[in-house]
Amino acid sequence: MFDAIVVGARCAGSPTAMLLARRGHHVLLVDRAAFPSDTISTHYIWQQGTACLKRWGLLDRVFATNCPPFRTIGLDLGAFQLIGDTPAIDGVAEICVPRRTVLDKILLDAAADAGAEVRESFSVTGLTSANGRVTGIRGQGRGGAEVEEQARIVIGADGRNSLVAKAVGAKGYNTKPSLTCGYYAYWSGVSPHLPAIHPRERRVVISFPTNDGLTVTYLACPRNDFALVRSDPERHLADALGLVAGFEEPFRGGTRAERIRGTGDLPNFFRQAFGDGWALVGDAAYHKDPIIAQGISDAFRSAEWLADAVHMGFSGAQPLSEALAEYQRVRDERFTPMYELSCSLATLEPPSPEMLALYEALRTNPIERNRFFGTLGGTVSPSEYYTSENLQRIIGAATA
Repeated sequence: MFDAIVVGARCAGSPTAMLLARRGHHVLLVDRAAFPSDTISTHYIWQQGTACLKRWGLLDRVFATNCPPFRTIGLDLGAFQLIGDTPAIDGVAEICVPRRTVLDKILLDAAADAGAEVRESFSVTGLTSANGRVTGIRGQGRGGAEVEEQARIVIGADGRNSLVAKAVGAKGYNTKPSLTCGYYAYWSGVSPHLPAIHPRERRVVISFPTNDGLTVTYLACPRNDFALVRSDPERHLADALGLVAGFEEPFRGGTRAERIRGTGDLPNFFRQAFGDGWALVGDAAYHKDPIIAQGISDAFRSAEWLADAVHMGFSGAQPLSEALAEYQRVRDERFTPMYELSCSLATLEPPSPEMLALYEALRTNPIERNRFFGTLGGTVSPSEYYTSENLQRIIGAATA
């Protein structure tokens, strides 16, 4: 019998398994995929996430995969561009955007190195229970025979369409419909340029460097345009890139390296994060529009909080149910401001007059400009930065 079974071995599951195993717990980590393998992703790891990697002793491994770190980013508003450095956290200033084929394998190997038992190509078909309490999983490995494994807790880290969440009936709250659809492509032969966000009418284009000298371009469109964009994503992506005048030179010799990937299944929700014998982490527990690309960093942070809670319960330091309730409370408190900001930006509405005045004021205020970029990266609280009083202070200082 295991202490914990973690279902899903990507950005939330592998760190959760690793952190529990490092504390001496007997952990089984399963995933239907074999690694290395790809998955749809925003790629971005903001400073909150790179700080986690540093604490885990994995940041140097990620940087060693020829994924260029950077700190300076831009917001291209057409008439002018804001450029700034997102503030550091815990002494970590770098952002990186690795391929998931690279990142997920590093995380999986770290879980195995910590002592977790890892089973790849293992499909969970259901959960086992007794007296209303989840007791384990049923599934099939490479051989095809169905097996059962028991554990004190089953942790669902299996994405927004989580089988674990469905099996336990985890209730959603603060839900919002899908607001955008997103498509991205990899390019070779693109010359180095500033990683930046380029809002345009009913479109947002983002570009950034990743492994092996490739550049990623991401296109966000209104969800209502999904059928249209899906019918010819190559044309729509090319049209969107053409809206960014600054792309003409760096993309002059660029060649698309792989097929275009994308989805219109981008719901916004919090889910009940725990119950009798189970818990959820990462996208299984909380998902938001990827327009600010916080998913990986949030998965890392929630893995730490959940691993702490499970360890508290298993060690007897606190009743497990109380520790898991605190995990959910902390998650909701910490993530709600970014959730609301993401959903607001994902409407793709033009900026309000107040926001336009803020952007103008930030042109001559490098301190507040960096703090503004910190709201996108998660190192500055959006709920504090975007109060009317603070915005008027910044705008008023520029006017004076």
